[in-house]
Amino acid sequence: MMPEAVLPPAALRLRLDRAALAANWTALDGLSGSARAGAAIKADCYGLGAAEAVPVLAGAGCRDWFVAHWQEAAEAVRLVPAAQVSVLHGPINEAEAAFARALGVRPVLNSLSQVRRWLAAGGGLCDLMVDTGMARLGLPLAEIGDPAVAALQIDTCLSHLASADEDSAQNAKQLAWFREVANAIPARRYSLCNSAGIALGADYHFDLTRPGLALYGGVPRGELAGAIGQVAYPEAAVIQVRELVAGDKVGYNATFTASEAMRIGVIAAGYADGYLRCWSGLGHVLWKGARLPVLGRVSMDMTIVDLSMALDCGEGDWLGIDYALPGAAAASGLSQYELLTMLGTRFARNS
Repeated sequence: MMPEAVLPPAALRLRLDRAALAANWTALDGLSGSARAGAAIKADCYGLGAAEAVPVLAGAGCRDWFVAHWQEAAEAVRLVPAAQVSVLHGPINEAEAAFARALGVRPVLNSLSQVRRWLAAGGGLCDLMVDTGMARLGLPLAEIGDPAVAALQIDTCLSHLASADEDSAQNAKQLAWFREVANAIPARRYSLCNSAGIALGADYHFDLTRPGLALYGGVPRGELAGAIGQVAYPEAAVIQVRELVAGDKVGYNATFTASEAMRIGVIAAGYADGYLRCWSGLGHVLWKGARLPVLGRVSMDMTIVDLSMALDCGEGDWLGIDYALPGAAAASGLSQYELLTMLGTRFARNS
């Protein structure tokens, strides 16, 4: 009789600093002044894992949650009250409007067709997005006086800043337009700011801010650097250690050649896990305070690293992937958002 198969632990794990996550929300809530900070938890909390992150944020005091897809809303209501959840994409058909009403979440209405669809479904508490210059989602300014809009029961009237991470004249233009919106549309609350927008100052805060990236360790503006701590620490197991001699070539296309005898390790992380080929010959892993360079090309499931300065590191040991978001973005050319959301499903997220 065959013994029962017991699945061993994953060879990749995403360690979350829960204290830093809670502290980031508290800092952003404080920086929001008289406004209250919510949390964007779409894309599985930017890749960190909603099941792990949302309870931490709720424990810190967050009471407003923003998701993009209806599937994300269904997951969110397992963790927080449905009435606190807003769905940014809004109902594009009658089935989605009915689902929002049955689940008890607030749809964010983005067009007159969505407004009318929501009213036809029976209406109820909702949010309304108005486009103040991004040409993405949102009701055009020319349509905010439509009688259907006046018939809505709006909890939060929102817009979204397009260039808050830059010192752009567009920020002030969007602020001026949103003030006109707030004067024209009755709502319980008004919300304009994402993470970067919080750093633009009190004029932008209104009643509710919607941080996302900064909650999870991203720093979209320099003013936030001292307030935001790293949250995500990807780690990979060493699955093989090898000894090279001078002249040995490493990885695909032999882009690295050993100039002398050296000790290398193969870790179980590659571009299928979001550790992209742009880190080839550029990235580092961490072992007891030492930064060990990536050698040669990153593969789909593996990356080769230099263990010459880590003689006590062996197979089965864990190496941290150097992934502090501002520095990693500057080094790789990827955005901080991409760095987080590309981390793959093979990372265990319950550490």
